[in-house]
Amino acid sequence: METKIFQPNEIGEAAAAIRAGQLVAFPTETVYGLGADATNEQAVKQVYMAKGRPSDNPLIVHVTGEDTVKQYAQPLSDKAEALIKAFWPGPLTLIFTLQPGKLSKAVTGGLNTAAFRNPDNQVTLDLIKAAGVPLVGPSANTSGKPSPTLAKHVYHDLNGKIAGILDDGPTQVGVESTVLDMSTEIPTILRPGGVTEEQLEAVIGTVQSNHHKVGKGEIPKAPGMKYKHYAPNAQVTIVDDETDWPAALAWAAQQDGTIGVMALDHILVADQLPVNTEAFSLGADMTSASHRLFAGLRHFDLESPVTGILAQGFAAKGLGAAYMNRLNKSAGQQHFEK
Repeated sequence: METKIFQPNEIGEAAAAIRAGQLVAFPTETVYGLGADATNEQAVKQVYMAKGRPSDNPLIVHVTGEDTVKQYAQPLSDKAEALIKAFWPGPLTLIFTLQPGKLSKAVTGGLNTAAFRNPDNQVTLDLIKAAGVPLVGPSANTSGKPSPTLAKHVYHDLNGKIAGILDDGPTQVGVESTVLDMSTEIPTILRPGGVTEEQLEAVIGTVQSNHHKVGKGEIPKAPGMKYKHYAPNAQVTIVDDETDWPAALAWAAQQDGTIGVMALDHILVADQLPVNTEAFSLGADMTSASHRLFAGLRHFDLESPVTGILAQGFAAKGLGAAYMNRLNKSAGQQHFEK
């Protein structure tokens, strides 16, 4: 089947496809998600098939607000209420213990918890309201590839596998939401994202932030904890310090084929780049770099294929924690060494 591109004025048609058990990708402020009716087990299973996603990798449930969460989760704590008030709608996913039997194990990965998010995108909020059901929404890409920040990224990966894509232009944040586990004694960041640890602690006090991986036999509570993610076709190598760039570019000049260079503007000085490199700007600062990271990885996959990619690293603090979490996974932890 040909995947249809829905425009924002076609939300009713997209919602009808969701209600019919079909898959429709939708925009959020972070990345595009692959939507299905979270209450329809067969539709949810199709999400795993379309993405090639492992079945023990749980899905985030997208809702229009707190009232929907209360239909499925155990009573919310005061801290949970405070976080919802402070950050929803927005790039914060909260994991809660469920009421028994309220959501399919296909959504939860077999756990008694589920992740919920209220996205800050009016088109998608209107889609959820029109569909009348919460939507599962993992990133709308082939599992393991860079997350999509444009409808054309989704189309490249999933054309013919899903009913449609609701196109609302480029996403704003560019990296996925922060995932905070509220089912533990001390709230725990399972995936850093658009809401930083410092912002969370300003609202609820201490949070843990050191649990970003799971063991081989452990079921992850959140996406991105266990399996390889965000990897383009070419090997990514991280250049951690700005003083390492001259040596990294000298290395690139010695390579066969074209090397992609993803860095801030002041590093991409034309007369200092080897002739066998192609530059992709990450903008002027950490915020723009986070916004453009996945777009850059996709660029070197779809528009200008390269044999390797050098990507700028940053300190893993604040928004840099989310950026480096994604970049390290994309690179398989490979860093440039002089």
